[in-house]
Parts: sequence; C-alpha cells; structure tokens
Amino acid sequence: MLYYLFEYLDKTLDVPGTGVFQYITFRSALALMLSLLLSTIYGKRIIRFLQRQQVGETVRELGLAGQNEKAGTPTMGGLIIIFATLVPVILFAKLHNIYIVLLIVTTLWMGTIGFIDDYIKIFKKDKEGLKGIFKVVGQVGLGLIVGTVLYFSPAVTVRTDTSTSDIFKVSTETVITPAPVEEKSTATTIPFFKNNEFDYAELLAWTGEGYEKWAWLIFIPVVIFIITAVSNGANLTDGIDGLAAGTSAISVLALGIFTFVSGNIIFSNYLNIMYIPNSGEMTVFIAAFVGSLIGFLWYNSYPASVFMGDTGSLTIGGIIAVLAIAVRKEMLIPLLCGIFLVENLSVVLQVSYFKYTKKRFGEGRRIFLMSPLHHHYQKKGYHESKIVTRFWIVAIMLAILSIVTLKLR
Repeated sequence: MLYYLFEYLDKTLDVPGTGVFQYITFRSALALMLSLLLSTIYGKRIIRFLQRQQVGETVRELGLAGQNEKAGTPTMGGLIIIFATLVPVILFAKLHNIYIVLLIVTTLWMGTIGFIDDYIKIFKKDKEGLKGIFKVVGQVGLGLIVGTVLYFSPAVTVRTDTSTSDIFKVSTETVITPAPVEEKSTATTIPFFKNNEFDYAELLAWTGEGYEKWAWLIFIPVVIFIITAVSNGANLTDGIDGLAAGTSAISVLALGIFTFVSGNIIFSNYLNIMYIPNSGEMTVFIAAFVGSLIGFLWYNSYPASVFMGDTGSLTIGGIIAVLAIAVRKEMLIPLLCGIFLVENLSVVLQVSYFKYTKKRFGEGRRIFLMSPLHHHYQKKGYHESKIVTRFWIVAIMLAILSIVTLKLR
C-alpha cells in the first residue's frame, strides 16, 4: 500500500525522495526490518494470547530426553510467521504483481490447512489432527491454483536470450535491433549443466506437431508434486526447537539471491541465466519472510517458548516450493532443501524397511533408532542444540553450493 502512496507522491506531486520506493532493494530492507520488529515485539503478545487460550502442545511419549518439559508449551506459533510476513508485504510490495499474489494466496492457504490441523489436535483432543487425505487434498488444490496461474497467466513470461543481449556494449553506430522477446514457457533450469534450460513440453514431443499446447499436462502435476513434497518435508523437520525455522531461513535466503538476479536484466545477462520479468518483486516477500523466521527463532530457539505447529511448518514448505517453481529453480530443491529431503527419506526408509522385514522375518526391524532423522540423533544422546546447530551448518553448505550453480556448469 505504501508503495502506491509513494509512487503517487513521486509521479504526481514530485515530492523529493519518494522515488526511492521504486527500488526493490530499499523496500526489501524495510520489509526485513519491519518483519523482525513485528515477530519479536508482537510475537510475545501472540504467545501470551495462546497461553491464555490454553493452546498448549500435547507431547506423545517417545522416550526422548527433555520431552516431558515441552508439555504445555504454546503451539500455533506459525501465526507469528504469517502475521510478520504479510504485514510488510502488504505495505511495501507491488500487490498487483502476479508472483506476490500467488505467494500471499500460498501463505493464507497453507496457513489455514495447518491451523485446522492444530485446532483439531488441541481443542478436539485428537492427536492425529486433520486426516492425511484432507491435507493432501489441500496441497493438491494449491498446486492446481499455482500451476494453472503460472502456465496460463499472460503476466508470467521468461527470456532465455540474455546471453545475446547488447546491454553491455557501447557503440557509436545507430543500429536497429529487434526488441527482446518475452514468451510463455514451461522451461526450467537444470543445475550444473551448460545450456541448462529444460522445457517440460519436450516430454510430449513424441506426440507430434503442436505438442507445446499440451505442456500443462506435465507442468501442473509437477507443481502439485513439488508443493506436496516440500510442505510435508518442512512438516517432518519441525520436531525440535529451532530446526525448521533456522534451516528454512537459510534456504529462503538462497532463493532470495536467485529471485533477485533472475528478475534483474543486468545480472541475468552477466550470469547468462533465464530472465524472468517482474519476478524480482518476490525479493520483498522473501525479505519479510526471512525476517519473520529469524524473529520467530527469538522464541523458538532452545528452550522454546512457542512451537510453530502445522500452522507454520506447512506454510513454510508451501512458500519455499512456490518460490522455487516461480523462479524456475525447482530442480535445485533436493540440494537447496537437502535437510527436508533427508528427513523425508528417513521416514520413508524406516517405514518401508520395517514393513519389509516384518513380512519376511516376522519381526519388524529398523534402520534408524527413530525417524525422522533428528530423533535418531536424540536417541544417540546428542543434545537438541547440538543437533540443530549441525543441521544449520549443513543447510548453509547446501545453500552456498546451490548459489554456486549460477556459474558452476
């Protein structure tokens, strides 16, 4: 909202200094600072409200050290993250930008699913919460919306010809060159490869001429799968104090770099990467989101004063997935979100191996002492803080390696 006010003051009334709001970097800095303030200052009030409403965590007996001390700790802390993200975005972002609209819808959509799940667990005294099938339906619904908009909206275009641009050349001659072509495309980026654009439509090339118009049959299911997988991965990672919020902040910071360079014609030209018009505006959202996650860590670090619950974890996963898809870096998710991946895999492997050995030997056996993976290390006697810190270090390494893919091909 403030963006439109200052745009009016600059262009209509010519008020000095108001033009600074045109810069994404300036608005991102304001969004980051405001989200930090909101999450740290008003976060305490939200925690007190949750305590008054007796929104306390019911801890299942898993035989983990320090587990019983967590009983009664307020949950639904994801409300802090959602509140501290959306307020700066509404104030400082271009609300007509298609990517910003999608991210706001994602935040509210996944936040609602998570809130319903937490509500059932707490107030209905049902430890299972929202049935898995309904969660999946909600995730698929969001995937349909995001995939459909990204595929069919005329506001979503790309340019893959930045390497041939004359943006850096100085010439004394008057040369008429064709305007850069911005086109609808289902192209994405394959990390570590030169000429690394891959078009999902190519998977239908065998059907013959005109196959491009059916690319949505591939693209939309891929979007649905990614959103479902990443949101569930974030949900599984939310198991000990500060783990999900910290690793997510690191991953989102890396995505912020991708978003900024992909939405800037100069940087995309220099790096020879896909230019995505108007995507740079997502940097404002990312700044607000990172600020809210870091501010949430003020209360969620060990020993936690509040848990994010599914309200937060599902929202975090959904936002990361949509950001990666929008900036055409979804194939980097296994690397960038490696912590989510191994947490997911640890559960899949544990359950699969247990069922297999029970069927074959009559007795279920385990690969890990407990899954997800962070509980395995707890069972081995590692303190929560040590586990979280080491997971953060791994997340930083994965984020740096992901960023390096901009030039390492």
